[in-house]
Amino acid sequence: MTIPGVNARAAEVILVEIGDDIARFPRAADLASWAGVCPGNHESGGKEGPGKTATAIPGARPHSARPPSARRGPKDTYLAARYRRLIARRGKKRALVALEHSILIAVWHMFTRDTAYADIGGQYFLERTGRARQTRRLVSWLNQLGYQVTLQQMEEAA
Repeated sequence: MTIPGVNARAAEVILVEIGDDIARFPRAADLASWAGVCPGNHESGGKEGPGKTATAIPGARPHSARPPSARRGPKDTYLAARYRRLIARRGKKRALVALEHSILIAVWHMFTRDTAYADIGGQYFLERTGRARQTRRLVSWLNQLGYQVTLQQMEEAA
């Protein structure tokens, strides 16, 4: 239940479905595949088509795990930031499946390493890409829209 968006019921269902022997899943990807939250893959004749996720074992997918941004609760978390980024590009349903995948990967790591969930924060994606790169991208976007931009560093609030 330390994972944002996973309530008590979802944690119970995940634990019951996975069982007490996590060793039957040698990798995190094996757990996600078993639960049916891996992205689909359809290729025929060298052409890639839209893939569908596998049919899940009833109760294995953390369906009652809702994204933190879709309910009351902490919004400055890694999962909430990931959901916001994915929903803009892929849509709500695919973003939810990706979040379920992330949650199960975290669960696997928590069980195999006997550690608690440590959220890396909602600013992770901004820090990963870097402020300079993000600034260049946004300025370029405004230039393409026909604006000329002058940037000034804001003073720190005292």
